[in-house]
Amino acid sequence: MSQLTVFADCNGSNALLTTQDARQITAELNKVNVRFEQWQATASITAATSQDAIISAYHSDIARLKQQGGYQTVDVISLAKGHPNAAELRQKFLFEHTHSEDEVRFFVKGQGLFCLHIGNKVYQVLCQQGDLISVPALTAHWFDMGSDPEFTAIRLFNNTTGWVANSTESAIASQFPLLD
Repeated sequence: MSQLTVFADCNGSNALLTTQDARQITAELNKVNVRFEQWQATASITAATSQDAIISAYHSDIARLKQQGGYQTVDVISLAKGHPNAAELRQKFLFEHTHSEDEVRFFVKGQGLFCLHIGNKVYQVLCQQGDLISVPALTAHWFDMGSDPEFTAIRLFNNTTGWVANSTESAIASQFPLLD
């Protein structure tokens, strides 16, 4: 189940708010200009499902987002349980960084934890199958896929260079809980 946990950015052990109510998650994230939606993730996804088939299954929602946000490219990222490079891949995203464009992800399968550092708070958003999150450009954040990740997500980009992270050089990400 999707979950939002909010912390003061100076205290990663005492949550100010925890909720699994999708309406409350959406409302709280809207206050800080983060888009959160729940779509019907009804397409059957297996390890053999192609990127094109996944994108085709969600074509109308993708088209709507592309029109609203000016997104130019769409792809699919997928990681299966037991991946031999899981620990290395996990570390790639576990530092606070920003992007020059929105970070838009729709979870078709599995889960991931987005940790957003906005003002003096950290918003941890556990996204699961059916969740769409759009982290605005220049928002400091990090992402945790867990110790044995399994997820498939559709990614939308404003430019053709794809995912480019700019480190904030902060150690804050190490001060907050992660997925098991």
